[in-house]
Amino acid sequence: MPAEPSDAANRHDVAERRELTRALLDERGFVRVADLAAAFGVTSVTARADLDALERAGAVRRVHGGAVPAGETVRAAREPSLEEALETSVAPKQRIGEAAAAFVSSGQSVLLDVGSTCLQFARALRARRDLEDVTIFTNGLAIALELEAEIPRFTVVVTGGTLRPRQHSLVHPLAGSMLDEVHVDLAFIGCNGVHPDRGATNQNLPEAQVKALMVQASARSILLADGAKLGEVHLGRIAPLEAFDALVTDASAPAALVAALEATGLPVRLAG
Repeated sequence: MPAEPSDAANRHDVAERRELTRALLDERGFVRVADLAAAFGVTSVTARADLDALERAGAVRRVHGGAVPAGETVRAAREPSLEEALETSVAPKQRIGEAAAAFVSSGQSVLLDVGSTCLQFARALRARRDLEDVTIFTNGLAIALELEAEIPRFTVVVTGGTLRPRQHSLVHPLAGSMLDEVHVDLAFIGCNGVHPDRGATNQNLPEAQVKALMVQASARSILLADGAKLGEVHLGRIAPLEAFDALVTDASAPAALVAALEATGLPVRLAG
């Protein structure tokens, strides 16, 4: 196992490093200790000390594993299970799923994320009897089982990885191995928050990392989120809004937030 980098090799003095840390926070909305240590060539102990000093100065707020900007509203609510999520906003999620399924054409390849809205998308995809020869990669076991009945009309590929029981999702290690080897036509990404400045975020960091890889592995990425998630910010950053080609949400989405999102250049489709 390689040793942590020595602070003697650090290319930045303390003041410069901490100023760069603040700049990274402004850009990303959340930074991890491990990322700072790697970026600046210092030990994790030094990276934590930098964050602690910035927190004492009122510039950042420390959270588990890293920091967020001071005053940033980051939701830390308990993550609902897939079963719990399926019981909330049922009709809006169904409409989002149906609208999102309209993006798919026969012969295409699709990356399908986990979550209750993505499961409704899978059900809407099944109902598209005109579709043939669609290849679907997913890290969701519930989604794979939902689509199983459509084989051989659909080809269903599970990414592999470590099982998270709460969402029946597959995450690191190994979840990214397949994603590094494919490039698909469309990715459909669920999330817990969509913010005009902070982009798409998720409550669970391991899942957020896999979602980010899905965006990178696709020619076009579609974000799926019901209206209650607009304006929310969570710890796990998926990608900035410019990484997505469209957001599909429902008619309950606040008009001011929709306008703010569209002002960033993100097309917003209101389902239903």
